[in-house]
Amino acid sequence: MKFRKFNAIVPPAVMLCWLMSVTPAYAMHISEGILPFNWALLWFIIAFPFMAVGLRRVKQMASVDLSAKPLMGLMAAVVFIISCMPIPVPTAGTCSHPCGTGIAAILVGPFASVVIAGVALLIQALFLAHGGLSTWGANVVSMGVVGSFAGYFAFRGLRLLRVNLVVAAFAAGILADWATYLATSVELASGIRGDSPFLPLFWKILVAFIPTQLPLGILEGAITAGMVGLLYRKRPDLLVKMKVIKEGVKTNG
Repeated sequence: MKFRKFNAIVPPAVMLCWLMSVTPAYAMHISEGILPFNWALLWFIIAFPFMAVGLRRVKQMASVDLSAKPLMGLMAAVVFIISCMPIPVPTAGTCSHPCGTGIAAILVGPFASVVIAGVALLIQALFLAHGGLSTWGANVVSMGVVGSFAGYFAFRGLRLLRVNLVVAAFAAGILADWATYLATSVELASGIRGDSPFLPLFWKILVAFIPTQLPLGILEGAITAGMVGLLYRKRPDLLVKMKVIKEGVKTNG
């Protein structure tokens, strides 16, 4: 039954992203050919161990729980759909978009979230011309690694401080989104600056993202909080199973 639900979700997700891809193109993620070879290679090297550990983590989860694979597929569909919603950045000729790695990291852990983001980014690069193959490593690092771990540690840290579950999820969604674009700004400034100083270009790129990414981060926080809150009300057993909460623990504790 779960596989049927998953199969019902994926085709509409692919169709939605394809429809978006035939509109006038804006750079989404970091586009093909933007980064010099040495920088592109560096981000691949950095992304590799996280993907390797993530794949091993996914395999472990699937061997213990048969429902893990459908859950991973559902999370991949969520990240795929959410990150396929580009909003043009008027001051940079590029675009912003939500990421979805905050909710993925909360539910399945940061390493599995890196794999989910990597799969979504690869499909987008291959079939939708969103991002690129040469910049896949950089996009995995910014969205998958930085976004996932920022959201995960924000959520876990706030829960240790006994912050309300929904509030912690809201903060995790925001920080996962904003951290992704902070990392993207670092990657772009490092790769395209040439002989120019790093910091001035970094600040220009970061500021260019603010008009769209500031509200998008808040929106993603609300989406993350809404999804976690809905699961807590309807299926708290799933949150217990995924070790998001402990059995019998209230949302504010």
